[in-house]
Amino acid sequence: MTRVYDLVMTHKLDADDYFIHCVQRLAAEARLNFFLVEPLWVEQFYTRVKEGTIWPRVLLNMHSEHHQPEDIYHRLVDLVAQKGCRVIDPPDQARAAFDKSRLHPLLVGAGIPVPWTVVVPHKRPEGWQLTEEQRTAIGSPFVIKPAMGYGRQGLVLDAQTEADLDRSIAAWPDAHYLFQNLVKPREVKGRPVYYRVFYVFGDVWVTWWNCYTDHYRMVADGEWDEFRLVEVEEIARRIAQLTGMTFFSTEIAQTEEGEFVVIDYVNDQCHMLSQSPHPEKGVPDDLVGAIARRLVTAVEAMIRHPAR
Repeated sequence: MTRVYDLVMTHKLDADDYFIHCVQRLAAEARLNFFLVEPLWVEQFYTRVKEGTIWPRVLLNMHSEHHQPEDIYHRLVDLVAQKGCRVIDPPDQARAAFDKSRLHPLLVGAGIPVPWTVVVPHKRPEGWQLTEEQRTAIGSPFVIKPAMGYGRQGLVLDAQTEADLDRSIAAWPDAHYLFQNLVKPREVKGRPVYYRVFYVFGDVWVTWWNCYTDHYRMVADGEWDEFRLVEVEEIARRIAQLTGMTFFSTEIAQTEEGEFVVIDYVNDQCHMLSQSPHPEKGVPDDLVGAIARRLVTAVEAMIRHPAR
């Protein structure tokens, strides 16, 4: 007999439990049965899915290593998708959006503002160097980031020459790296004009995010118009339309000239650390709860109306 779960969520328990509790409670209120695939159970869960004794209707992927095909969560998400289950978001789609070297030219082609960039392969000809035109455009210092990196791993913010690529490679081996001009956000009252934007099944939340301290702050009354945040929301919607992603966050800075620039393109497994126990870098609790609610209502719609 096959055990069917309406909503399965992968999670490495690298955050506090508030988001998990919200999803679990809201799923119960919607009469959806729920299973949390935490590290303790992931091997058994993978085996049960593979043999057909467990069937998830929808899997919400909150943890898998895109750059590590051998990772058990990576393999589980692939397996579930191959069996025809719904995945938020489908692995091929999520990896294409997460890979900055693949997404960057699409963003440029769509007219979405991004830093000036050179995509550099790990394997490059001996003696490879930037052209003079590239060197002038990228400036100094410049940024180096791994195409599949996250959490600032492998990020170099003070690169001066091509040799600094070795620092990024040592911290995060990858197939491609992005050399980008350093975008400095303008400051208002000593804080950077920098946003983390959450896109969840058509709903958009714009939050202040201090790129130097990781501190979140909700947008206050009056700031939406004052800081032209409708433009920030529209950029997130355009990224969603371009990638097909339904749940992700993106980071957007405003320069001294007033231009908005997308700094970190697509983060598909949003880190839902809540602010109450982690005031220095947590997501505001009300926002964590709102995102959980939107995800569960989306899952409910998938299950109740599968043809839509």
